[in-house]
Amino acid sequence: MATDPLYSDAADYSRLLLVAFPVGMSQETPAFYYYRGSKPPRFATVTELQAARILDYYRIPWDYEPRTFILERDANGCILEAFTPDFYLPELDLYLEVTQMKQSLVTAKHRKVRRLREAYPEINIKIFYKKDFIQLAKKYDIAPPE
Repeated sequence: MATDPLYSDAADYSRLLLVAFPVGMSQETPAFYYYRGSKPPRFATVTELQAARILDYYRIPWDYEPRTFILERDANGCILEAFTPDFYLPELDLYLEVTQMKQSLVTAKHRKVRRLREAYPEINIKIFYKKDFIQLAKKYDIAPPE
């Protein structure tokens, strides 16, 4: 990263973003250079924070929960079910949902992703699992998800 001007001593620190953490999460405030949202992200889990760090490490522009997709409405038009993927990668036109749950417990996320694909076939979305984070944590010596 030393060769990237964003990470050099002469970096434009006005691009640094502070992050709001949920209660109980570490208050260490990382700087994100490739975040493209308009307000600081409020991560729900440590796994989401780790995903953001990985995306930034690889210099992949990203946004956090930029869009909610309506999956079901009642007869009056009221929203019954909606889904907000965790990340959007604009250069890849890809939504990314991360999960720290056990593989055997991701049925609800799979159902929502399937329903999103049915309702919005033009939307590209992938699920990033706990096992994926564990592999990356080992490879890059970061704390694995709990």
